[in-house]
Amino acid sequence: MSRFDRAFLLFRTALGVVVLIESVRTALHALHGGRHPVILLAAIEAVGAVLFLVPRSLVAGAVLMLAAFAIAFVVHGVQGDFNLALLVFAAGTWLVLTRRRDETMESRRT
Repeated sequence: MSRFDRAFLLFRTALGVVVLIESVRTALHALHGGRHPVILLAAIEAVGAVLFLVPRSLVAGAVLMLAAFAIAFVVHGVQGDFNLALLVFAAGTWLVLTRRRDETMESRRT
C-alpha cells in the first residue's frame, strides 16, 4: 500500500467517523426538542456513515450520506442558515466514491 493509499484510507475513515459523530449528536439534540423529521434524517445519515466505513457497503453508505446532506443543506438554506460543512462532507464523500469507481474500473480491465 502506497503512502497515498494510506493517507486516502485515513481520510475516508476520518470522514465516516466525523459524519457518524455529528449525525448522532444531531439526532440526540433533535430528540430533546421533539423534532422527529430531523431525528429521521440524522438517523439515515448515521446509518450511511456506518455503511460508508465498511468497504463492501461503501457505495450504499455514500448514497445515503449524499442524500441526507442534500436534504439537510436545503432545509438549512430555507431557514437562512447555510451549513457549509455539509458541502465539505459531500465533496469528501464524492471524492471517495469517485476513487472507488476508478479502482473498480481498473480491476475490471486487468
